[in-house]
Amino acid sequence: MTNIKRIVKEFTDEYNINLSKDTVLLAFSGGYDSMCLLHVLKSLNSKKIVAIHLNHNWRGKDSTADEENCRQFCRKQGIEFYSENIDKSVKKTETDAREARYKFYEKCAQKFKTQFVFTAHNANDNAETVLYRIVKGTGIHGLCGIHFHRDIYYRPLLNISRTDIEEYCKKNKLTPNIDSSNNETKYKRNFIRHKVIPALQTINADAINAINSLSSIANEYRLLVEDLTKDVGNSTQALIDLPAAATFYVLKKLLLSYNLDYDRKKIESIREFIQDSSISKSGKKYSLSNNLFLYANKNFFRVIEATDKNTEEIHVKKVGAYKFANQTLTIKKCTKNVSIFPEDKQKKIYVSVDNIDYTIRTRRDGDIISPLGMHGSQKLKKYLNEKKIPEYEKDKILLLCQGNEVLWVSGYGISDKIKVTDTPTHVIYIEERLDNCEKY
Repeated sequence: MTNIKRIVKEFTDEYNINLSKDTVLLAFSGGYDSMCLLHVLKSLNSKKIVAIHLNHNWRGKDSTADEENCRQFCRKQGIEFYSENIDKSVKKTETDAREARYKFYEKCAQKFKTQFVFTAHNANDNAETVLYRIVKGTGIHGLCGIHFHRDIYYRPLLNISRTDIEEYCKKNKLTPNIDSSNNETKYKRNFIRHKVIPALQTINADAINAINSLSSIANEYRLLVEDLTKDVGNSTQALIDLPAAATFYVLKKLLLSYNLDYDRKKIESIREFIQDSSISKSGKKYSLSNNLFLYANKNFFRVIEATDKNTEEIHVKKVGAYKFANQTLTIKKCTKNVSIFPEDKQKKIYVSVDNIDYTIRTRRDGDIISPLGMHGSQKLKKYLNEKKIPEYEKDKILLLCQGNEVLWVSGYGISDKIKVTDTPTHVIYIEERLDNCEKY
């Protein structure tokens, strides 16, 4: 019989979990797996273990009895027990129940001020998860199955078979809860457990270990790909220089980070989009969802929140401060005899003007500018492209205008028509309220 106690001890040592000092929470349903793990942790002299139990109340009196059995077991073992009832608004589905459980675990982690939450997933659970993902359509990441450790969650029994766990409970005279719903094959995972795996075992009696071996191999390849792609960042060129399989991995990881659905066709479409955008100066946009799009140019790619263009227009007739979106444009008279030749990239300029009669707004079709140091005018669109301003940024730039003539592209350059010829008459500058800035 597998020495489960030794394996759990080696696991806690590997992850530097001090059972005599660290508060450890165990997701405790009272079933074979969690009762086995709780008993093992107690036998390892865990001083600060708390069994946390979420009562789904899906089976009426049976659910209440299970909770009470958990409570009594913990009382006899001298283990702290904490439970809550699941919110009645949670739908009776596998997915909704799982989300509710993990929210409960995170709430408990905060309550008990710990970053160690143990769950009792075992080798059979991992094999079932891998099969489920294969049927749903997965890549190398899905084949990796359940992780031994992720965030605050630790799974020390992940290499232990359900048979060994049941034998441990029998040997130690434990009386776990028997959840009758685990036999209902209307639930997908139960169907895999009771129908699919037994069928596979007629082909290979060691099917569980074979599936978990595939999972381990997939995880090794995942680590290789992560190492290959670790320096890509958001560089367009670095991404397109990768082998196709590695590119797919990076893009899938990007979509997952925003909880976006994906399939191979979508990822291929995004990869082609970035490839096409790698020769674009101002960049292009690709819609990912109702409120997100991917921007890419020859230098970088980035997921950006979609925002409505600001069509506001503010008339400026005198010195003062003028608020526009999350910025404030201020015009003041120069009181010192200074001579400043403005640079292009700045949020503060010195100008020579006779009268103040401007508008503050964002770009519009037909806008023109007479760039500093040049004779004649050009389309603002061409000017912005020459400045290599990303497309998604162009509609956010604050402009100081007279009609369709742009006098200042804030942060990028001024018109030759307001340059300082002798001494400046006014100073114009922009301040931004950082609390309202867009988050990338």
